Amino acid sequence: MADAKQQVHLNGAYYGPPVPPRNRSFRSVGRSSGCCCGPCCLVCNLFKFLLSLVIALGVVILVLWLVFRPNQPKARVETASLTQFDLANSTTLSYNLSFDLTVRNPNRRMSFYYDRLEARAEYDGDRFGFTNLPTFYQGHKNTTVIRTIHFGGTQPMFGDSVDETYRRERSEGFYYIDVKVRAKMRVKVWIFKLRYNRPHIDCTLKLPVPGSGGVFESTGCDVHIF
Repeated sequence: MADAKQQVHLNGAYYGPPVPPRNRSFRSVGRSSGCCCGPCCLVCNLFKFLLSLVIALGVVILVLWLVFRPNQPKARVETASLTQFDLANSTTLSYNLSFDLTVRNPNRRMSFYYDRLEARAEYDGDRFGFTNLPTFYQGHKNTTVIRTIHFGGTQPMFGDSVDETYRRERSEGFYYIDVKVRAKMRVKVWIFKLRYNRPHIDCTLKLPVPGSGGVFESTGCDVHIF
């Protein structure tokens, strides 16, 4: 009876010790597993930053090009005179060459400062003449003529084929002389000035043999600035 009296009616339910919850791991839906925490995440973020930077720079360059439409300057040799071109003993060249160089800036929004100009003359790959040219500023849509560029004197020639080339061209009635102009210049866009080192102008002149009665024809030059 005592035991029966001590029983407690629990309404059919049993309350035991609490059951610990399960450890569940959840993965966010749609999140890429390629970039995790630590070094991998740092490299991933750095790659994204560099890719964004390259795309932004590309867009800026494209916009600037569409706005300014930069064009190479144009250069021509309109007149040239070769009054002496003699190769003595197959090694010593005596020469007298003069010509005018015309430079044209076709750009509407860009101007040029030619801070230093030097010209050299070459025959069959050997340099035989050198001179400094006057500096100048060239505005938009402007044409500048550098007059009476002169090479004269005597110069030893060391090329193996100079004598052969000289004899062949003399018999053909024309000498082919290369004139190379090197410059230090600045490009002005609005108020900004950008420096360009060693842009160059290359001209190949087909000059009649002195005394042959041939006529020099106006010749275009290759210009490389941009």
